[in-house]
Amino acid sequence: MIKAGVIGSTGYAGQQLVWFLNNHPDVKINFLSSHSYSGVSFSKIYGNYSKSIESICVDIKEAESKLSEIDILFIALPHGKSFNLVKKALNLGVKVIDLGADFRLKDPDIYKQWYALDHQAINLLPKSIYGLPELNRKIIKESNLIANPGCYPTASILALTPLLKSNIIDPFSIIIDAKSGVSGAGRSLNTSILYGECNESIKAYSVSSHRHTPEIEQVLSQINSENISLLFTPHLVPMNRGILTTCYGNLVKDISQEELYKIYSSFYKDESFVRVIEEIPETKWVKGSNFCDIAIRVDERTKKVIIVSAIDNLIKGAAGQAVQNMNIMFNLDENKGLDLLSMFP
Repeated sequence: MIKAGVIGSTGYAGQQLVWFLNNHPDVKINFLSSHSYSGVSFSKIYGNYSKSIESICVDIKEAESKLSEIDILFIALPHGKSFNLVKKALNLGVKVIDLGADFRLKDPDIYKQWYALDHQAINLLPKSIYGLPELNRKIIKESNLIANPGCYPTASILALTPLLKSNIIDPFSIIIDAKSGVSGAGRSLNTSILYGECNESIKAYSVSSHRHTPEIEQVLSQINSENISLLFTPHLVPMNRGILTTCYGNLVKDISQEELYKIYSSFYKDESFVRVIEEIPETKWVKGSNFCDIAIRVDERTKKVIIVSAIDNLIKGAAGQAVQNMNIMFNLDENKGLDLLSMFP
């Protein structure tokens, strides 16, 4: 059995991760840590775990004392909170999957620019692997430190990669319009995501300044072999979970929609969790699953391509992807514990 610890277990992504780990046949949860709920039974925080997970949440100090007892540490904390934990865990030979942003960006100056914080573990950045299995499976398998991708970047990068790999679009023409449910903002008290504030409304936020922008640019630039700058605008929509991205780019060659479908289908033919579909994706068909649905449209009038993708932000955009990475790291079937279809309605 893989012995796991989860720090930040009572946030939305952390709770979703606990759900997957609890149902995984090869995992035993050794401890759950929470800053806000230390000393409280996990099932008292989330009643759906009653009679199933009665573990008492421990504080960060007790969690650190238990690191030598586990094989893998999952960290689901805000940026800036993972540095010391990662160092201590790696020094003890514990594998780490960080669901936060601290090890996603390779350039510490860019990290400081976007997160207004000095990076406290620069020596670990070359060792961290960006945990998008569809692109980095081989190196994920050999790594002890995985930077789990952000939710918006997951949906955007999976949507755009085949186009850039095939040199089909102008990489500097990319525009990403993305919509997310309110769980993407986390579980902390925030007036802007109260029911009365966000219900019956939709709004753009962090326009031209969202912190996932450099993450998307970094990965797509690696694919394109030159630095890409793009426009990314996120929006908040009044639903619990889900992300829909609509990505636009200028075609640099005449190509039909049918040809693009062949390219995408070939690129993702061996990927269990990417579905290239004819219908325009909807979040309700991926909610509760680790799937990313992708559809392609060509606007012949404007010579542009439109790629639409949908994921569950808490699963393929966070916890499910973390479990997918764990499976790869421990040489398990990548789908283990993740073979779930969306439940409707």
